[in-house]
This record gives sequence, structure tokens and C-alpha cells, in this order.
Amino acid sequence: MKRSLLVLMLPATLAAQQNFDTITVKAQALRGGVYMLTGSGGNMGLSVGSDATFLVDDQFAPLTPKIQAAIAAITQQPVRFVINTHWHGDHVGGNENFGRSGALLVAHDNVRKRMSVEQFSKLFNRTTPASPAGALPVVTFTDSLTFHINGDDLVALHVPPAHTDGDVVVHFTKADVIHMGDTFMTAGSYPLVDIESGGNVNGFIAAADAALMVCGPQTMVIPGHGPLTDCTGLREWRNMIASVRDKVAAEMKRGRSLDQIKAANVTAPYDAKWNVGFIKAPTFVEMVYRSLGGK
Repeated sequence: MKRSLLVLMLPATLAAQQNFDTITVKAQALRGGVYMLTGSGGNMGLSVGSDATFLVDDQFAPLTPKIQAAIAAITQQPVRFVINTHWHGDHVGGNENFGRSGALLVAHDNVRKRMSVEQFSKLFNRTTPASPAGALPVVTFTDSLTFHINGDDLVALHVPPAHTDGDVVVHFTKADVIHMGDTFMTAGSYPLVDIESGGNVNGFIAAADAALMVCGPQTMVIPGHGPLTDCTGLREWRNMIASVRDKVAAEMKRGRSLDQIKAANVTAPYDAKWNVGFIKAPTFVEMVYRSLGGK
């Protein structure tokens, strides 16, 4: 998982040069015709049925044939809809391929805006070029959008800026499955708050709260990265972020500098579980600090 998180931060041109030959795309059946697909990059969600094949995110372009083969093993219907949870390359890399195959590309307004122009990440000191026209979402929305297909109501909800300013959570209502995109990860990494993409630590808490409002004892939760979990796992993530945010805010109120806050080890109670992935504690603390107005 660490490798796939690293790859997502590379420009599309470099990600395309990665060796995906050894990657296997696997489908995990959940319920109600909903599946979780894994490969390299962000976890995908899939709804199949008599109406249409609906895909949440599409990883990297070189993996499209493998993704299509995994879907074909489940249903003979081609993908009709692809919705992106945000603009990063490990979630939208297959857009152009799926669009060319006839899928309608859907995303929040800000996803199309960011994909349309060059993006720069100060944290990783890298530039992502604008996406080709064929990869851009064709349908965009501001707040929410509902797909009434396959006997279910699939609700795409734009949440407050968290990982980016275009984050979307997808609720497969009747199947009782929620896809969180990168507003939630179970991969042992602290959150990646993409400040340059409009992300903010407060949005992670808001996104989790929005999902928890419709969570129940049987709800399955698909994270952006990492294994499938449930509402208890999502609540633990939410509370961890809120705790670190509050500790950083308290230190800032005392006039502490960023270096002093990092030295205070405010993430210590959570490091055993979350400091083993891509985003380590000092980087997360800095993201929280920047989110709260620190310079």
C-alpha cells in the first residue's frame, strides 16, 4: 500500500512509466451487487445489475484492461458510469480509457477544474500537468447527485474540503455500503491533507461525520486505501484526527512554533497504528498546522 500511495503523488507521465505488469486487480463481493476492487492506487467501488455498471474511480491508465477484465468476470455489461472521488492520478488515471469505451465521466466541479490545468504540490515539490480533454469529467455537480440504478439509490455527496476541495463520498444506500475516497484510509497512514488542492484537516472530520450519520451496524465502509472496514473503524479514524487537530490548535494558541509542536509529539497515542504508512506524524502535524492558519 505504501507504494501505491507514493505513486499517486507522481505526475501522470511518471506514473505511466511504473511497472504495472505484476499488479492483479481483485474484486471483493460485498452485498447488493456492490463490489470493492483493488489493484494499484485508490480502492474502487463497483455496482452491477440489470440497469448499468457503475464504477467509483479507475486507478491508473495502464491498469484499465485488467480492471475491465475483473469487471467482465462479474458482468457482461460495460461500464456506463465512472465517478471520481477526487482529482489525484491514482483515482482518475483510467478516465480517458473508460470514456473512450463509452462510460460517462462524473465528478465534482472542482475535480474538472483541477484536472483542466497544471497543478503544483509544494509539499512534494512536483507539478502535475493538465489532463487531456478526453479524461475530463463530462458531468459535474456542486453538492450532491443521485443515480437510481440497479435497484439502489447511489448518492454522491460533496463533503467539505478534506483531502482536496473536490472530495466526494458515495453511498450505496440500499446495499448499505459507503465509499469514502481518500477522506479515509485504513492503510496505516496519517491523512494526506493536500493543502494546495484546497484540502483542510477539518474536512476529514466533517466527511466522517457525514458518513457516520448514515452508518449502521452492518454498514461496510470502503476506504480510499487499505482494507474494507466498518463504521467503528471510520469513527476511530475521525476521533484520531479530531484529537490531533485539537492538540495542535492548543499548542498554536500557546504561541508554539511548528518545530516546537512537532517536538511535542502530539500524535504519540496514535503513532503505533498510523505512523507506519506513507504520511508520517511530522508531515501530518504540519498539514494540520497549515490547515489551522499556521504559516
